[in-house]
Amino acid sequence: MDTKEFKFNGFIMSGFVMLFIHLVVMPFIGFAIFKYLFPVSTILAVFLFVILALAWMLICAGYFTQEPNEARVMVFFGKYDGTFKETGFFFANPFYAKKKLSLRARNLDAEPIKVNDKMGNPVLIGLVLVWKLKDTYKAMFEIDAQTMAAAGNSANAPVASVASRMKAFEKFVMVQSDAALRQVAGQYAYDNNDGALDELTLRDGGDEINQQLENQLNARLEMAGIEVMEARLNYLAYAPEIAAVMLRRQQASAIISAREKIVEGAVSMVRMALDKLKEDNVVELDEERKAAMVSNLLVVLCADEAAQPIVNAGTLHH
Repeated sequence: MDTKEFKFNGFIMSGFVMLFIHLVVMPFIGFAIFKYLFPVSTILAVFLFVILALAWMLICAGYFTQEPNEARVMVFFGKYDGTFKETGFFFANPFYAKKKLSLRARNLDAEPIKVNDKMGNPVLIGLVLVWKLKDTYKAMFEIDAQTMAAAGNSANAPVASVASRMKAFEKFVMVQSDAALRQVAGQYAYDNNDGALDELTLRDGGDEINQQLENQLNARLEMAGIEVMEARLNYLAYAPEIAAVMLRRQQASAIISAREKIVEGAVSMVRMALDKLKEDNVVELDEERKAAMVSNLLVVLCADEAAQPIVNAGTLHH
């Protein structure tokens, strides 16, 4: 994935060092101004004290903490100045907008949707994928995630939080995964009952279908700086309106396949029986009797129920 992200090289210092300056050094300077300068020059002392108080309050906005697999997009009055990814407690220029993002992997279990397969049959298909942010620049500035995130907040919190930003990314991923799933599903038949036996299908495609789905998702989500680590189908079934018909078709196909196997075995057994009778000279059969015997044997061997033998006991005389 091509990236527009680069490392932040601006001023960053340890938050603990700045905290010592903030809570110890600056109050000491204020005390010195009040004690030593105020009696000499009241106006200058008040001016410096006001400046010091404003600086003391402004510094509070410069502190931030960062955990592993988190990042801060540093924006200085609308200009992107890089992405900071180190972990710990830091202090940066208070005028920087430090937009927090999570780089951790996330799951998306999409609800099954109804699509038409290659043969036009309506099927229900669902997917599960694992994704994460790869390019913070694209994530923040190539799509309008910030506006979507701010719109999802309450009126009392107009500024987008990291949770609302990630929720906006998740919604973007969900919409694009829906489109990718429809495109991939439309290229293949549900099964090979209507097509060639060697044709790739949704039901038997397995890893190859999943790989194509992953490629489609990565192509669609690259604009947002999002990388799909894994994508696979987790639900596949005929739509309810044709499920019963398709089940009967599958049952019919199974019955036909079973019958073909039964007939193949029956013909082989009849041939074996005729050859054995001829080889052992058990009985001499003309063509008409052979045909009758073949017919009877096939009926017995191919019937669903056991044959009921009839014993010829001769003619009853009164």
